[in-house]
Formats: sequence, C-alpha cells, structure tokens
Amino acid sequence: MSQSPALENNLTFYILGFVFVLIGIAFFLIPLLARSGALSGLKIPWIILYVYHSDGFYFATSPLLVIISLASLLLAFLRR
Repeated sequence: MSQSPALENNLTFYILGFVFVLIGIAFFLIPLLARSGALSGLKIPWIILYVYHSDGFYFATSPLLVIISLASLLLAFLRR
C-alpha cells in the first residue's frame, strides 16, 4: 500500500522541522559549552563554528549556515 503524496510532503515537513529544532538546541548549548571551556580542546574549523567572546559576552554562529541561508534566500528571490 503506498502513501498519498500529501502524507509524504507532511512527513518531509515534520522531519525538516525536527532537524531545525535540533539545530536550535545545539546553537543554544554551544555558547554555554564555550563559556564553560568544554569546547577549548576541540579543533572545530571556524567555517563550521565561530565563537566570539568579549567581557563575559559569548556569541556563537556558523558562517557556513549563514552562507547557505543567504544563498537560499537569494535563490528564492531570483525564482520569483
């Protein structure tokens, strides 16, 4: 028995949402781990994780995800 296309699209949407929730949790935890020093021994490339800290302020981001997001926004804008 095959699934309907609407159900397959919903399943893809749910999986994508779950992945985004996991990424959000990771971006919440990464600055906390960086502040505690747990990430100091890891050799994570700067393109994957960039942590900025100054006077007790910690900011963590992924330049790779920013580039992918900007490219997808540009592609969506150009397709209109």
